[in-house]
Amino acid sequence: MAIHSTAIVDPRARIAADVEIGAYSIIGPDVEIGAGTWVGPHVVIEGHTSIGRANRIFQFCSLGAVPQDKKYAGEPTRLEIGDNNTIREFCTFNIGTAQDAGVTRLGNDNWIMAYVHLAHDCQVGSHTILANNTTLAGHVEIGDWVFLGGFTSVHQFAVIGEHAMTAFASAVAQDVPPFVTASGNRAVPSGINSEGLKRRGYSPEAIRAIRNAYKTLYRQGLAYEEARTQIAAAAQAHPELAPFVRFFERSERGIIR
Repeated sequence: MAIHSTAIVDPRARIAADVEIGAYSIIGPDVEIGAGTWVGPHVVIEGHTSIGRANRIFQFCSLGAVPQDKKYAGEPTRLEIGDNNTIREFCTFNIGTAQDAGVTRLGNDNWIMAYVHLAHDCQVGSHTILANNTTLAGHVEIGDWVFLGGFTSVHQFAVIGEHAMTAFASAVAQDVPPFVTASGNRAVPSGINSEGLKRRGYSPEAIRAIRNAYKTLYRQGLAYEEARTQIAAAAQAHPELAPFVRFFERSERGIIR
């Protein structure tokens, strides 16, 4: 274990033997950090926070602080961070609240750029990219392989489906279906994330089916429930549309239109 002489690490913290902790960082008593993780200088990790293996946490991050929620009354809620994440400068991730699952989660293999905020009870999947100054309000759910452009802001309780993408400075007030790109304030749909799907190995036929589902949802003048029914029927022949079906079952705020 390589802990800088100026770092303050509570003796009750559970730190793997090869973790590196930089100058002036502070690690609280209820923190667990897995093997191969590097913590830069001037980082504060507190609360009931668990961090997995091989993460890189850059200077001036604040992880595990109490939520910015007036209802919070000191409950022992948590922050859970998976493996192989890069968390750049000045990120702030808060613990959860008793009014939700009590856990804020970040999955694996995520690329989190500077000044990103994960509010209480957010659930972020794996393989995401959250560009600089992305801000997630409380209770937001982000699927796998999502890309959020710089300065994207997401309303509390919103859901963004897997493989979705937002443009720079998008303001997301409702749910974003999987595969869909969104832009604007307020964000509206602007096609599918076809380039991202190509990079992830989706076949031309699969991308065509997803594009047709997008047209069913947004370009044929159908009511939401009718479009949802048609996409569910198409998913019987095109399993790549299954994320749409799961998303429709999960969505509660209504989708961007």
